[in-house]
Amino acid sequence: MPEVSVVIPVYNHGDTVERAIDSALAQTLRDIEVIVVDDASTDDTQTVLDRIGDPRVTCLRHDSNRGGSAARNTGIDHATGEYIALLDADDEWRPQKLEQQCAELRSRSAEWVGAYCDFRQTRSNRLVELVDNAVRRPTGLEGDDVLINGILLRRFAHGGSSTLFVERAAVEAIDGFDASFQRHQDLEFLLRLLQRGKLAFVDETLVYKHDSGYPDAETVREAHERFTETFADLIAERGYDERIERLQRFHWSKQQFREGRFREGLRSLRGSECPHHRDALGLGFAFLTGLQRCLG
Repeated sequence: MPEVSVVIPVYNHGDTVERAIDSALAQTLRDIEVIVVDDASTDDTQTVLDRIGDPRVTCLRHDSNRGGSAARNTGIDHATGEYIALLDADDEWRPQKLEQQCAELRSRSAEWVGAYCDFRQTRSNRLVELVDNAVRRPTGLEGDDVLINGILLRRFAHGGSSTLFVERAAVEAIDGFDASFQRHQDLEFLLRLLQRGKLAFVDETLVYKHDSGYPDAETVREAHERFTETFADLIAERGYDERIERLQRFHWSKQQFREGRFREGLRSLRGSECPHHRDALGLGFAFLTGLQRCLG
């Protein structure tokens, strides 16, 4: 049984998945298995995977596209390691990532079920990348309740699935990911995980997250409604109902500005609440992107 099972879901990322796999195989913690789940890609992903010759890599394939959460769950179902580490196909790890997280988690008591780490965001627009990394939501929070509040109020940055390192027993206890979520899968997963145990933090930049584009405004709206419906009791328990609605209006306005829908964006902005000062900068960049689209 390997110490760590690395799960990599992939859909139409033939251009980046080999980089992700290579970063997993280059880990200083060598006792790993890598499970790649191709979610019925239509590009050259399968051709790229066929080139992988390392015996630690297992490649699975869905017959039809089922979404990222379902692909992660397929990998988790086949995992045999004591721990599960998740890696998106367009991201990459520093070589010490698994070793440092494993050591950190082993140094904690049994109530700590996982760890995340610091990360760096890369963007196709260099200016946006510099701002993204210079002005960030807080990271480094540890525990359970403080993280739950940070997630609900959008005041916490954990870097997505690729930063997570979790006990397999804890992942199985919450039945993995909710495959009905098309967005916010990592937040949904974390909120359920944090109701079972605590999350530690490794204060090292061990993950590089690469630009993956932006969803449209309607997708953002639907994802919010699904999220708030699922966690309605948790939100009400903390008295966040109205505040979360104001925060989400801000995010809708940002997406609408990015699409050049300025009138709708201004309407959404009225009565909204900016989650963090970095989001105000993001709103400005979204406005400029929409302006370029309209003039373009």
